[in-house]
Amino acid sequence: MKYLIVLGDGMADEPVDALGGRTPLEAADTPVMDMLAAKGCTGLFHTVPDGFHPGSEVANMTVLGYDVNEAFEGRGVLEAASMGVDIPEGYMAMRCNLITVNDGRIKNHSGGHISTEEARELIQTLQDSLGSDRIMFYPGVSYRHLLLIKDGDKRLDCTPPHDVPGAVASEVMVKPLCVESESTAHILNELIVESQRILSEHPVNLRRIAEGKEAANSIWPWSPGYRPFMRHLSDTYPIRRGVVISAVDLIFGIGRYAGLEPVHVDGATGLYDTNYEGKAQAAIDALRAGNDFVFLHVEASDEAGHEGDVELKVRTIEYLDRRILAPIVEVADTMDEPLAIAVLPDHPTPCRLRTHTSDAVPFLIYRPGDKPDATQVFSEAAAAKGAYGTVAGDTFMNLLIK
Repeated sequence: MKYLIVLGDGMADEPVDALGGRTPLEAADTPVMDMLAAKGCTGLFHTVPDGFHPGSEVANMTVLGYDVNEAFEGRGVLEAASMGVDIPEGYMAMRCNLITVNDGRIKNHSGGHISTEEARELIQTLQDSLGSDRIMFYPGVSYRHLLLIKDGDKRLDCTPPHDVPGAVASEVMVKPLCVESESTAHILNELIVESQRILSEHPVNLRRIAEGKEAANSIWPWSPGYRPFMRHLSDTYPIRRGVVISAVDLIFGIGRYAGLEPVHVDGATGLYDTNYEGKAQAAIDALRAGNDFVFLHVEASDEAGHEGDVELKVRTIEYLDRRILAPIVEVADTMDEPLAIAVLPDHPTPCRLRTHTSDAVPFLIYRPGDKPDATQVFSEAAAAKGAYGTVAGDTFMNLLIK
């Protein structure tokens, strides 16, 4: 048996008045998901354990069967792994967004979806101006970057910027959780303030403003941690070789610690205009090349949820169905082994809230030869009545990989 997980980041939602009381998943035209649900079994999955923030890092690790109480060390360390940055002994790693602040308020978490090329210029300027043997900036993709701090104390209250659009920035800056972390919090807040001074006059941002775009005029560090310990999936499950396909450093970082080979697809952006067909073909090629496990991650629905764009979210779900699942399902029977397919979000990103929640998400598992349940469509409400019930922890992976 071969295994494919297709994860639509943030795809789950809540009923929306503009959709006649339906969720985006219910409103979207998804014949392939519905067919897989009808031929397989469904359920709900609590991907965010109690006490954890509903971040993609926690949720995706849980989807892959990890106990985040043991393995989770923050988002920064995972993204460092994907970037090939080895975290030195004594350093703390953090995710470092480039964001837009207007009139003292957080306008967006993505610097107006700044391009990777523009962002690299900004991060290099910050490294030249603020970097030292204790503070190091590393460029990533688009607005997602990395900050390392020597002797940093991770006991901090760091608000993810995508959780607080419209908030007064000074009110949601880094706060220490103990006396020992006060120094680290002070350093981080000083970096935020200094970054605003430097980036506001940077030629990249002046050019963006002249073009009618939003300026990436502040950093926002969050999710601190140290180097984690994670077993390879092959140490726990009967997996010989596997790959991870995404446009997001975080997911590649999780994949690296999980022992999965990264597959980078040209034109994969993490947005609604990502190369869906390229990702589908990469999954097909990986399965035909002898891999028996593929984790295919699509970020687009999450970004639409953060933007509060209901219409766009529906469209991204339809794209995932038509442009990723359909071509894979079409060739599944030609594989040298049967292909089990799972489809799910990692967490909800309701358009009304424009941020993640901890609610359970729907999932489906289609395994050739298994008896289906009574589910006929794939949605939050339908999955709640599925044969798998409500699961948590590593149950999902154990159901998929028997």
